[in-house]
Amino acid sequence: MNSSDHGTEALRCRVSGRVQGVFFRASTQRQARSLGLAGHARNLEDGSVEVLAVGSPMALEELKAWLAVGPTGARVDSVDCASETPPDPMPEGFATR
Repeated sequence: MNSSDHGTEALRCRVSGRVQGVFFRASTQRQARSLGLAGHARNLEDGSVEVLAVGSPMALEELKAWLAVGPTGARVDSVDCASETPPDPMPEGFATR
């Protein structure tokens, strides 16, 4: 029996645009925590932000929709997401890296 049998899924997204230096990771952390998701958000060298989120399918869809807009000051050009097998061990909480 795997994690998805319990309604837990994982989503890895790459968010491109003006998403560094505009509190995107911290805002994503707040949003993810409010949705009960675990995982992380981190800056990538190409100027994009990677988000790994683990939780219920409904919460993941809400986060994905939020990522397309982002916080005030951000300009999101694209959000590319792919489903993954939830990590083992599961992350605790949602962190910024």
